[in-house]
Amino acid sequence: MPEQSNDYRVVVFGAGGVGKSSLVLRFVKGTFRESYIPTIEDTYRQVISCDKSICTLQITDTTGSHQFPAMQRLSISKGHAFILVYSITSRQSLEELKPIYEQICQIKGDIESIPIMLVGNKNDENQNREVDSSDGEAMAKKWKCAFMETSAKMNHNVKELFQELLNLEKRRTVSLQIDGKKSKQQKRKEKLKGKCVVM
Repeated sequence: MPEQSNDYRVVVFGAGGVGKSSLVLRFVKGTFRESYIPTIEDTYRQVISCDKSICTLQITDTTGSHQFPAMQRLSISKGHAFILVYSITSRQSLEELKPIYEQICQIKGDIESIPIMLVGNKNDENQNREVDSSDGEAMAKKWKCAFMETSAKMNHNVKELFQELLNLEKRRTVSLQIDGKKSKQQKRKEKLKGKCVVM
């Protein structure tokens, strides 16, 4: 199958239960679900602007378990950018990112040109924090990647995370754009301005 040049593929990795799906769903659909449902692999699409034209941001939400190494390798080889998620309430979840990061280095080779974000999720649960922000920052520095703390639950830094990831892309100009649906509503509002509406 030919590669679609107008797809920008972002892959989300992390241990089970760190909130990968919650971050993705919060970004794509603006929703948050309290219950934990393990993911095998889901792909979501969002329209973004890319080199002044429109392209699709394809977000692959991967499994938190290590049962599918072939799927993991395929996701890495096809990915353009990576989000490595751990929970600030679990030091173990940060440790579990190390082999994934090493595999990205192995498969991608020169990773300095690849956008990677290290993300400490669940920063609304500060009282249960096991990983300090400074630890996350130190790891990101070591891995030469960007770092951010988020809360899918509180919708804190979620959109910023994806925007920041796209800002790291040097080979293309990629940025989030207002979803087409919203602009139609805005247009409709503008159209209705100054007109009487009979109910």
